[in-house]
Order: sequence, then C-alpha cells, then structure tokens
Amino acid sequence: MPVTTDASRGKLIIPALGHLYSSLHDGAETLLRVIAGGFLTIHGSQKITNPFGAAEMVEGLGFYPGAFWSLLLSCTEFFGGILIAIGLLTRPAAFAGLFVLLVTVWFHWITMGQGFSGAEKSLLWAAILLFFVIRGGNRHSVDARIGKAF
Repeated sequence: MPVTTDASRGKLIIPALGHLYSSLHDGAETLLRVIAGGFLTIHGSQKITNPFGAAEMVEGLGFYPGAFWSLLLSCTEFFGGILIAIGLLTRPAAFAGLFVLLVTVWFHWITMGQGFSGAEKSLLWAAILLFFVIRGGNRHSVDARIGKAF
C-alpha cells in the first residue's frame, strides 16, 4: 500500500517521506497558528495602547461611530491574536480577524485604488485566517485541551 498524507491524498513521488510529512503535519499547522496569532497581536499592540486612535480612519471607511469601531478593531487584533496563538476560541477569533482583513482589502484595493498590489498582504493574511476559521485550533490548542471547540 503506498504511503499518502492527508495533504496530498495521492501517491508520493518519494513514498519514504510519507512518515516525515505525517509527523510534521500537526506541528506545522500549530506553528502557522502561533505565528499568525503572534503577528496579529504585535500589530494590534500598537492600537491597544490608544484604542480610539483609529476613530477618524474607520469613519473615513464608513464605520460609524468611529470610537466604537476603533475600539473593536484594537481589541480584535490584540486579544484576537492572543486567542488565535494559544488556540482558545480559535474559530470566532479567526473569523473576527478575517473580517478586519477583508475591510483592509477593500481599503487598499478600492478606497486607495492600489489594486491587487496594495491588497496582496491583506489577502494572504485573510487566507491564513480563513484556514483557521475552517479548521479550528487542532490538537495542540487550548480548545483541544479543554475538550471544547466552537
């Protein structure tokens, strides 16, 4: 029987690598989640120190009242990033972050007129968070440790 991985679902060119791929699967997914959450937290840390600082910017995007949306943006990035990194309430936190990133795609692509080149980084981050909206936190998460997932 040929060795396959969950990711490829096909025959491997080098079947001997199947065990390596299988053993690294969960670790790689966990690393991606921790890095994504960590980077989102770092990005949000600049906003959480002045949670109402983006009020004018979010009103410029049509989100009123700006103070409310600025606070929500700050909390979503900072606290949502922490939740994603540790894998607690992973899906809802990733969904909230995904929403923020889709707004930044709109901002760069449409409002600023930068097209794909301006929205490229936000699209990549949105795809990463969409992955965690769908998959959740995996077995190396607080969600798994407490035996509950959203």
